[in-house]
Amino acid sequence: MTSVRTTAPSASPHCQDGEDYRLSLPNTPRSAGIARHFVTSLLTGTPHSAIVDDARLCVTEVVANAHRHTRTSLIRVHVAVGPEQVTVSVADDTPWTVPAPGGLRTGPAQECGAGLILLEALASAWGSDVCGCCTPSHKAVWFTLAADARGAA
Repeated sequence: MTSVRTTAPSASPHCQDGEDYRLSLPNTPRSAGIARHFVTSLLTGTPHSAIVDDARLCVTEVVANAHRHTRTSLIRVHVAVGPEQVTVSVADDTPWTVPAPGGLRTGPAQECGAGLILLEALASAWGSDVCGCCTPSHKAVWFTLAADARGAA
């Protein structure tokens, strides 16, 4: 597996104590909204309630990017809810369109990449993984939100 990360998490974002939830969606314009409602339902009323809005924004952006920039038939959302953080991973079957670390540009003319700037601002860590070793089969863009980053315990 090749991994590209724009920020360094303290541990692997995919391995944490807690609960794992998965959702597979067809690649349609409605997928981002469905993923947003899925993540909202998992976090509302939990100790992670303080980061619900950030999680909604981030998952919407990442799923919308998968829909907009790939021809994958399925978009897979994995949510790992741990005691101190939540990690959301969005996978598609197009391994060659990986966000470039350090390539974030700001300015009024920069429309593409705005979602990555949002991830950079809200997430405690984010990145992408290309999976499949010698024959890459898919990629996942992930982000981690820490409960204590927004004042929750």
